[in-house]
Amino acid sequence: MAITLTTVLPADYSELTDVWEASVRATHDFLSEADIQAFRPLILNEFLAMVDLTAARNEVGKILGFVGVAEQKVEMLFLHPDARGKGLGKQLLRHAITHKQATTVDVNEQNPQALAFYEHLGFVRIGRSEVDGMGKPYPLLHLALITDSISHESPRES
Repeated sequence: MAITLTTVLPADYSELTDVWEASVRATHDFLSEADIQAFRPLILNEFLAMVDLTAARNEVGKILGFVGVAEQKVEMLFLHPDARGKGLGKQLLRHAITHKQATTVDVNEQNPQALAFYEHLGFVRIGRSEVDGMGKPYPLLHLALITDSISHESPRES
C-alpha cells in the first residue's frame, strides 16, 4: 500500500473527524457514547484548527490516519482501525518528530495500547494528571522522547 503524507486543509476536517471517531471507538473503550458525541463537534470545529496537521493518504487519496502537533507536542495521532498494525502510526510519529520537532505527548492512562506504542518508540513517562485537558476524569500520562529510537526512513511526502 503506497502511503503519502500531506498537509491537511480545512476541507479535509470532516474526513479527519470520521477517522478520529472510528479510531476512538476502536481504542478508547473507557469513553461513553455521550463523551464521543460531545467530543466530535469539538474535534471538527475547534481542535483540528489548533494544530499543525499531517494526513496519511492511500493511493486514491483516502485519509487513513493523521497526526496533529502544536508547540513540539503531539496533540493527536489517530488511525482508522483498518490501518492499524501496518507501521502507519510509526510513520506519522516519525514525521512529527523529524519535521515538527515533536518531543512530548499525553496519553490516556486507560489506553494501554497507545502507551505501549509510544514507550516502544522511545517515549518515557515524566508525569501524570488525574483529569484530561477538559477536566474529565480520564487520567493522562505525560510522556517525553528521551531517545529517538524511530528509524529515519523518509516516507514519501507531498
